[in-house]
Amino acid sequence: MTPQAPPMPRNAEGRPRRVGVEIEFAGLPPRDTARLVCELFGGEVEVLSPHRLRVKGARWGDFGIELDTQYAHPDERLIDHEAYWDSEWERMRQDFHNRTRELIGDVVTGLVPTEIVCPPVPWEELGELDALVRALREHGAKGTDASLLYGFGLHLNPEVPDLAAESILAHLRAYLLTAPWLRDQIQVDITREVLPHANPFPRAYVLKVLDPAYAPDVETLIDDYLEYNPTRNRELDLLPLFAYLHPRHPHELLANRLVHPRPTYHYRLPNAQLSDPDWDATQEWNRWLEVERLAAAPRTLAERSADYLAEHRAGWLKRCWRALRRRVARP
Repeated sequence: MTPQAPPMPRNAEGRPRRVGVEIEFAGLPPRDTARLVCELFGGEVEVLSPHRLRVKGARWGDFGIELDTQYAHPDERLIDHEAYWDSEWERMRQDFHNRTRELIGDVVTGLVPTEIVCPPVPWEELGELDALVRALREHGAKGTDASLLYGFGLHLNPEVPDLAAESILAHLRAYLLTAPWLRDQIQVDITREVLPHANPFPRAYVLKVLDPAYAPDVETLIDDYLEYNPTRNRELDLLPLFAYLHPRHPHELLANRLVHPRPTYHYRLPNAQLSDPDWDATQEWNRWLEVERLAAAPRTLAERSADYLAEHRAGWLKRCWRALRRRVARP
């Protein structure tokens, strides 16, 4: 599948926009996965800890590969590299901590996903990154629908075309309006629906954002988002973008070590459909572009927002009557 062009193919600095890709799967441990990445894109494997590796110097940059649980990796907050050499007791403590985390990783391998965090790729080259998806499939990697226990996802991190509040708001509005269509197209796995990682936005926040009178600056946009969404678990997670825009914001969530500041929209909704030979990251990118196309069409965006508000601000009985009429009108 060929990646389609976004309506704004360049970033605010005039360079081609890039997109990061994160893939979760089972059936292939981190070391085997790292070797596979090297075969495809070059680079050298660096072992950061037994279950966390990096492929350095590969095409497009460094790939991160690890078991997707913090308990399989040493906690850097408990590691003091200088004290390690000063005290035998400290060496024993840190060695015990590292070995315990390694054992946990050994036990949960196959139960928690392996995750690949790919470097940002120019959107035109996304189809070339899909060689990784095909190779994972061929080497036995298992995606979302391989088990009821697998709530695995593919995350896209499209670089924002513009850092202005007006642009971010337009994309947020477009996403809120497009989300039902995306969920229908993706057919989000039932396990992922039950798990909290890609929850939809609360209705009160949707109504607030779609209101035509809502015209926040960046700081107000961030504060309102945090008030209504004090969590990382949103289908479109804006925390990395907001942490990038406001690195000194006092909210503890923006300082969370799991929130990596970057000028991207962190889109968490897609399944990792590795069992489907026609599925790849490009397909999900092309679906995402429905959001960007709507954001780039202000008149259509305003009309659809008005329609949504008219529908959802109506009384309960009126909404039920409208839904019944639509159902009866279907052929």
